[in-house]
Amino acid sequence: MSSLTHGPVATTLERLHEEAADTDRAHVEALMAAVEAPGGSLTQLIADIIASEQRDYDAVSRENADYFLAVSPAYGRFLYMMARATGARRIVEFGTSMGISTIYLAAAVHDNGGGLLIGSELQSSKVARARANVAAAGLASLVDIRVGDALETLKEVGGDVDLLLIDGAFALYLPVLRLIEPRLRKGAVVLAENAFDQAYLDYVRDPANGYLSQSLALDEGRGNEFAIRTC
Repeated sequence: MSSLTHGPVATTLERLHEEAADTDRAHVEALMAAVEAPGGSLTQLIADIIASEQRDYDAVSRENADYFLAVSPAYGRFLYMMARATGARRIVEFGTSMGISTIYLAAAVHDNGGGLLIGSELQSSKVARARANVAAAGLASLVDIRVGDALETLKEVGGDVDLLLIDGAFALYLPVLRLIEPRLRKGAVVLAENAFDQAYLDYVRDPANGYLSQSLALDEGRGNEFAIRTC
């Protein structure tokens, strides 16, 4: 039986997806307006965001502290399915936000028989909410959410990693991957949502770096990239 279909995980996720849609609606509409404005484009918007993060990703994170910026229900189910299919027992997540993706992945760890999900989130206000949401889902014993810069908080993850989810500041996708890379077991899955940073894509798509990678049609337009560690 899947935790996604019954009990506190299912009810908590339903509530959180509704809350995320309500909370983020105006923000998403503003982003779309910028893309659709004369002279605007998704490429330019992403370039501007990455440039801002490179200057001060803490400031950008603070600006987004009230938003969920969450995975969709379809992508959440995909995360759960990938973690179940790989039998993941140790998962690392960059960009916990309010904990929606965390719950999907921790539910898989639970259904796999136990383990640990290590998350990192820069904003302490989000961490507090994420921890409360994970607890409401009944998964707190399987989750360690760390507060601060992921390049510091994820230096030690305690063992080999079966699955890595990258879904935080665009400019940190490649640095976070390189940080966790020595701990990725052969065959480990690396999932990156909003993988718009070209340096990251060039790296994982070059087989010489030890990955096989391709984009996903799921949630098309959100830049979902799927990779596996080959060595």
